[in-house]
Order: sequence, then C-alpha cells, then structure tokens
Amino acid sequence: MNGRSPTPAPEAARSAEREPARSRALRAARQALRILAVELGTPTEPGTPLFAGVQNPWLRRVPYLVAFTFAVSLLPTTINVLGNDYGMNGGLAGALATAQTVPLMLAVTRPLQAWWVIFAADVVCALALTGVDGVADRAWPWTPPVIVGYLALMLALSLRERRRTLIAVWLTTGFAGILSEAITPERSQSTWVLMFVLAGVMLLMGATLRERGDAQRKLIEQETISEAERARRTLLEERTRIARELHDVVAHHMSVITVQADSAPYRISGIPEEAQEEFGSIAATARESLAEMRRLLGVLRSEETERQGGPEKTPQPGVAMLPKLVEGTVRAGVPVELVLPEEPVALEPAVDLSAYRIVQEALANVVRHAPGAQTRVSVIPTADRSRLTVLIVNSAPPVVSAPSAPLETTGTGHGLVGMRERVRLVDGSLDTGPLPDGGFRVAAQLPLAATPGTAAPGSPPPGSPSPGTAAPGSSAPGSPVPGSAASPSAPPLSAKDSGSS
Repeated sequence: MNGRSPTPAPEAARSAEREPARSRALRAARQALRILAVELGTPTEPGTPLFAGVQNPWLRRVPYLVAFTFAVSLLPTTINVLGNDYGMNGGLAGALATAQTVPLMLAVTRPLQAWWVIFAADVVCALALTGVDGVADRAWPWTPPVIVGYLALMLALSLRERRRTLIAVWLTTGFAGILSEAITPERSQSTWVLMFVLAGVMLLMGATLRERGDAQRKLIEQETISEAERARRTLLEERTRIARELHDVVAHHMSVITVQADSAPYRISGIPEEAQEEFGSIAATARESLAEMRRLLGVLRSEETERQGGPEKTPQPGVAMLPKLVEGTVRAGVPVELVLPEEPVALEPAVDLSAYRIVQEALANVVRHAPGAQTRVSVIPTADRSRLTVLIVNSAPPVVSAPSAPLETTGTGHGLVGMRERVRLVDGSLDTGPLPDGGFRVAAQLPLAATPGTAAPGSPPPGSPSPGTAAPGSSAPGSPVPGSAASPSAPPLSAKDSGSS
C-alpha cells in the first residue's frame, strides 16, 4: 500500500456534478449582465422628443415645460438639503445637485442617457454622504429631492423605452440599494426600498399608458386601412354590377343583329350570294361576341347570384319603372313626389338604367337616414333636350318619426359611390350635398345622345309604358304619385333644378 487514501467514489461524483452546475450559473450570470448592458446602452428613438407625434403644437411643448419646472425647482432645493441639512461642503453640494437635476432637461429627448448621468450622480452623492455627520437620523442613500427627481425621470423613461430596458433600469436601481446596505451609516433611515417600490410603480404606470396609446394608434391605423379597403371593395362591386347590367343591355342589341342577319335572306328577295355570305358572317360574329360576353359575365357574377341558381333573368329597369319604385318607397313611410317629362324622351339603354339606379339609391338613402322626410324626384330633360336632369331633394326628417313599414332595401347598397360610377359611365356629371334646412340634394346630368322623336335602340316596344308616361295604376307625368306628398311643404324645384336654361 502506498500510504495515500483513495478519494471516495460518491464524493468525487458530487464534485464532478457541482463543477458543471457552477459553470452554468456563471454563464447564465454573464449572459444576464450582457443583456443588461445591451438594454441599458441601446436607447429607443434617440433624439426624438416626447409627444413628437401629437398634432397640437402646445401639447408638444408640455414635456419641455414639465422638465424645466422640475429642474428649476429641484436644483436649489437639492443644494439647500445637502448643504444645510446634511452638512455637505457647498461646492460639492452644488456640483452634485447640478448633476442630479439639470439632466432632467435631457430626458425629453434622450431619457436613457439622462438616467445614466443622474443615476451615477445619485450613487456618488450617496457615497459622499457617508463621510458627513448630518446623515444621522436622515434619509440615506437617496435623499428626498433625489427620490422626486428620479421618479420624474422614471416617467420619462417609461414613455419612451421598451419593456426590457425598463426592467433593467428597475433592477439596477434595486441592486444599488441592496449594495448600499453594506455601508449604511449608523442611525440613518434607509430609503432604498421606498425608492425601489416607487420607481417600479412609476415605470409600470408609464409603460401601461404608452402601450395603451400605441394600441389606440394601431387601431386607428387599422380602421383607416379598413375604411380604404371597404371603399375600394365597394367601388369594385359597383363596377362589377354595372358590367353585368351593361351585358344585359348590349346582349339585347347583339341578339337583334344576329336575328336580322340570319333572317335577311328570307325577308329580302333577290339578295346576291355574296351578300348572303356577308350576312351569315355578321350573324356568326355576333354569336361569337355573345358567347365571349357570357364567359366574361360568368367571372363577374356575384356569389349570391350563383347561389340563386344561375344568371339573372329579370330585364334591366329604366325610367318607366320609376313610378313603381316610388310607390314602394311611399309604402316604406317616405312621402315622395315624382315629376316625369310631359313628352316621351328617347333614352339610350345605359342612360335609362343609370337614371333609374341613381333614383333608387337616393330614395334608399332617404329611407335609411331621413325616414319620413318630404322628398321630390324630378327626371326631366333640359330646355335644349341635350341632357337629362335627375334631381332628388329631401327635406330634414321629422323630429319624431318612425316608419310604419320596414325600411327600403332594394338599393345596391353602394350609395354615392355607385352614383358616381354610373354618371362617369355615361359621361355625365353629379352634384351632391346637404341643404341649409337639414335636407340633402342629389343632382345628376346625363347626356341624351338620341335625337328627340326617334326611338333609341332597345327602347320599349309599342304598347308598353314609355319613359315619359307613368306605369299603369300610377299618376300621369308631371303629377305626384298617389299616396305621396303633393302638399306645398315638399321642397320646390327652381328653374335651375328643373333643368331649364
């Protein structure tokens, strides 16, 4: 035997386990200190003043005013407390007081850098107070002026810096207070716990206010984006609706062309063979155009139309159907007076449809937003019969009103956006706006391309109501619809409103 006693195996194993645990703890501590240094040395938006995003210029000056007030009030107070109460040398007290208060002005634009200066000055001041006699029975390591200035600095920090930086500042403040316990002068009143708690409360309160403000700003931004997207979607939906309606109008004319071209050889005798081939080519081209339009329309059809089982079959409405529309609006509780031209007016299908849709949307808006208001609808040509004036004027709604029937829901739901699109489609003009008496006015000018006295393509066949006559069961042109308000209280039409020159 060699005289050396072997190390017990269990003790060696415990030593081996203890060493890696100590290494892991040291690595974690070094990593925490590195993160702490990074957070304390990386300010957020340096140089940007607090409240820089506020629109009001007076509110943007509030942080400067508050910082100046604290600095001016705390500087003489700190000098007086350090010199008279604690008995510190006057020069040293003035230097430390300046370092503890003047950087509060810097906190408006660079609060983290201001914290470094003020915190270092507070620590130096606490160390200097250990060598004076006046510290007995007084607050230490943080004097009352120091606590007040530090809390104001915490508020500025919390309104600017991110959460991890605030936690690092708070922990550093507490760590400095814990270290001060080792050199606490006798009979002094320790204030580091009070400082630690109040700093945490101030940081938490400021961070909560800042995060709440950030959330509100983001919400406003999202609402703005959503409103823009909603307007864009509404515009696209209205354009799609117009495209579908124009398909129905154009398809009618293409069908007429096809039928006329196919039947020409049978209706007209003595047509040369070359002319018959030309008519056949025209008919074939028209059929191909119809097929292409139907394929395009399949893309534009709405999901609601597809759920209903296929394309729309109802003919597109026009001015001739306005009496029926007005009657439905009257049943919804809105007194409406309708004025139509005395003589028939030849309208192109697109203009006829646009005039109807404009009146439809205007009446739907009256029912929704001004139920019970006196309304007058006028659809008449100008004096030179070059343009069609569509005018809808409603007065202010009654103070107490409740429609006796459900609100009108037959409009497209796109309001003024749809009106503008339809007016732009036919190269017209639209003027809308509120009236002085609380009502609203919608005035559209649509071109009359067809000459007076000639039927426009696709006009109603003989025997059907023309745009200038009322539908069966309704009033005659120029007179109110039965059940509507024909009293003098209805908004009158001026010469300009009626379209006369």
